[in-house]
Amino acid sequence: MKLKVYSPDATTSREEEFAGFPVFEGDKGTQALKEVIVAICANARLGTHSTKRRGEVRGGGKKPWNQKGSGRARAGSSRSPLWSGGGVVFGPQPRDYSKKINNKVKLLALGRALFDRAVAGEVEVIEAWQSTSAKTKEINQIISRIAPKGSLLIIDAPFTAEAQRAARNIERVSLQEAAKLNAYDLARYSKVVISSKALDVVLARVNGGTN
Repeated sequence: MKLKVYSPDATTSREEEFAGFPVFEGDKGTQALKEVIVAICANARLGTHSTKRRGEVRGGGKKPWNQKGSGRARAGSSRSPLWSGGGVVFGPQPRDYSKKINNKVKLLALGRALFDRAVAGEVEVIEAWQSTSAKTKEINQIISRIAPKGSLLIIDAPFTAEAQRAARNIERVSLQEAAKLNAYDLARYSKVVISSKALDVVLARVNGGTN
């Protein structure tokens, strides 16, 4: 797979062939990609939503009025689900949304996502992320040369403290380390910019089967 490789300041670029880049035919890996993205989103849910059932609402133990003679509909409790302030019927309760995905499926999905983004021309490689002064302006100039607009995922292995401080305040930019990269990260941004070192780590994960 040939990708465009930028110099550290992104002023020059060249085409480079990367051995070991995942290649897929047809729909192989697409189902795994879907399952992994669904699982990641599900695992991010807290599941702390809670409503009170009729028996859990405070009060309502006394019958509001006599069964007969008032002319009103009979009522046994002011905590009935029909009343304002009453219990909730079949309301959400705390639950665990997490889904388990095997490591092989995760790596298959990661490879498929990387392949799809690269084929679409949405993966760019930079030799290294360097910011000696930790200036946001400096990093912003570099990424603007690579991707002038749109959300951007920057990947390194790992980030230097200076580069991390310089990039974290740019609103459209998100940072991720290669060792923690997943398929959802690759799918949710307009453009992916990865350092040469980080790409080696990601390819080793995809081809070597390490998570």
